Amino acid sequence: MREFVDAALSFPTALFTFLLAVVVVYWLLVAFGVSDVDGLDGSGEQALSGAGLGGVPISVALSLVIAFSWFGCLAGTVLLTGSGLPAVAATALSFGVLIAAVLLATLLTRVVVVSLRGFFHEERVPTRTDFVGRVCVVRTGRVDQHFGQAEVAAEDGSTAIVQVRQAGADPLGPGSTAVIHDYDADGEFFWIVPVDLDFLKS
Repeated sequence: MREFVDAALSFPTALFTFLLAVVVVYWLLVAFGVSDVDGLDGSGEQALSGAGLGGVPISVALSLVIAFSWFGCLAGTVLLTGSGLPAVAATALSFGVLIAAVLLATLLTRVVVVSLRGFFHEERVPTRTDFVGRVCVVRTGRVDQHFGQAEVAAEDGSTAIVQVRQAGADPLGPGSTAVIHDYDADGEFFWIVPVDLDFLKS
C-alpha cells in the first residue's frame, strides 16, 4: 500500500493525482444531482474535435484523458521504481513516461468516445423556419395577403399543409409551385413567391 501511495505522489503521477481527485468529486456531485454534465460550447467543441474527441461533453472527454493518463503514469512510475536505475536516469525517463502516458490516454479516449457519442447525441428539434427556402405546392383555390394553404416537404421526406400568403397579386391556384421565403411568427404563416420549376430546370 505504501508503494502505491509513494508512486501516486511521485512525479509524474502526482500531476494527475490531484486532477483525478477533482474528477472523482465532480462525478460524485453529478451522481447526486448537485451538478450537471458540462455541455459543449463553441470553442470547447472545436478543440475536442481537433483532437478527435468531439461528440461528447467536454467533462467526459477530459475525465477520460485524466484517468487514463493517471493510470499510465502510475504504471510507468512503478516500473521505474523497481528498475534500479540511477536517480538522474529515472528522473529523465519520468518525463518520457509523462509524454507516453498522455499520448496513450488520448488514443484510448478516442476509442471510448466513439462508442459514447450515441449517448450524447442531441437530436435537433425541427422548427417551422426549416421550411424557409423550400418549394411548396398550393392546395387552395387562391393565395393572397389574407388566405392560402400549401403543401411542403420537410427534410425527412414528410409533408405538411401550412398557411401561406403572398405580397403580390400573382395567380396562384391548386398545383401552383412557389418558394417559401419568410415566416411570420405573429400570424403563423409563410410568405411565398411563385416559381416556375420547368424554367429553373432549363
